[in-house]
Order: sequence, then structure tokens, then C-alpha cells
Amino acid sequence: MPRLLFIALLLVLPAAPAHALPEALAAGRSATVVAVIDGDTVVLDDGLEVRLVGIQAPKLPLGRAGFRKWPLADEAKAALAALVRDRRVTLAYGGRRTDRHRRALAHLYLDDGTWVQGALLTDGWARVYSFADNRALVADMLAAEQEARTGRRGIWRHPFYAIVDQRDAGNHLDRFTLVEGTVVDAAVVRGRGYLNFGADWRTDFTVSVAPRDMRSFDDFAAYAGARIRVRGWLTSFNGPLIDATHPEQIEVLGE
Repeated sequence: MPRLLFIALLLVLPAAPAHALPEALAAGRSATVVAVIDGDTVVLDDGLEVRLVGIQAPKLPLGRAGFRKWPLADEAKAALAALVRDRRVTLAYGGRRTDRHRRALAHLYLDDGTWVQGALLTDGWARVYSFADNRALVADMLAAEQEARTGRRGIWRHPFYAIVDQRDAGNHLDRFTLVEGTVVDAAVVRGRGYLNFGADWRTDFTVSVAPRDMRSFDDFAAYAGARIRVRGWLTSFNGPLIDATHPEQIEVLGE
């Protein structure tokens, strides 16, 4: 191979990470973080904006008119900055790689092997926020989140982020929320799945699964009678409702 062609190939290939990545992830580029936009978004020295996939930190307005800053958003941003600002990171992918804003959707690893998402979750500065097309490492992220919640770290000290009882879900609409309750009935109507948490489906909390997503749920009927924790954006449609697109949004709890 000609020497110039070999050098060109080296320039476009991603650098090998200095540590082993989980098998579920594929290594991407390495670069230095030069800016932190909020608690889950950074900018690299090559200009790439990266959204830390799989988590959601408290939100800042970022110029959005009428948007109210979520509690502890500044602290979450500072926690991410302390971890990664001016440090070299390796991007790793476990699903869809870019979003509609052309940001990279990646896990971040420091050269010492620190998994940035895991560190933020363990310290209580983010919640797990997965998508059907980006589900790698969700089990590990949920475990880290649980550790922080048990220890009342970071956001878990603030009532804004408290887990909501299904009977109170209607008071938390238009927010990303964790809701707990016991499923009264698991029904499938014209291909759409419904987890009903009360006797009146017109007013009680419900989890809905679109027909296209039902194939991801191996045994939907098994949720009937189970106490679960479900996460997602709470909207209102015949009572408070969360749309679930993948089973990782639902955790089956013990007694």
C-alpha cells in the first residue's frame, strides 16, 4: 500500500480506545471536550456535539422561550463539566448514532476507563432515559440510578424528581416521570397494548404500547397483577398516560 494512502486511512479511522469497551458497544472517535452545554450534552474539539445517550439530566432553558429551568440543572451541568471538561473521551455507540439535531448519540469513556453515563447516574445527576433504537447498557444504567436513589444523592434529594404513585400521576402531566403502581389489567385492543392501573380506563393511569412496538414485549400479559415502575413522558389521554416503546421502560418490582 502506498505510504500516503496508508497515512490517509489512519486519519479517518477511529482511534483505538485505551481501555476495553463493553461488547454491546462499538468504538467511535476520540477527542477532547471543549464545552459543556448542559448536564447531558458536550461539544468536542472537532466541533461535534454529543448527546450522552441513555440518560436525561435536569434541563436548562437554552434559549427556549417560556421554558422553566428544572431544579438542580446548574449543579448537573457542573458535575458533567468536572468529569469531562478539557479531557479526552472516546465515543462508543450501541444503537442509533445521530439524532435529528445532528448530534452524536454516544456513550462517553475517559482514558482511565470511567464510563461518564455511569458516573453521572451513580452520583445522582441524571435519570435513565432510553429509546427503542438505543437500548445498550440500560440494565447497568438502571442499577446505577437505583444506587443513587437509595443513597438520596443529587437529584434524588429533590421532590421534583420523586417517584410518583399512579394515583397521583394526573398531577405531574407534561413531564418525564417515574410512576409506580400495580397493574390491574393487561389488555390488547386492535393490536395496541394497554396496562390499566385502575377500574376506570377513562380516568386512571395507563401505559400504552403501539402495535408496531408490541413485538418487543415477549409476554405482555405477564404484567397483569405486577407492581411496576414505568418511566416516560406523562401526557393526558383518557387520564394520565405514558407511551412505552420498549420493555426497558418498565421495571417489575418486588413486593
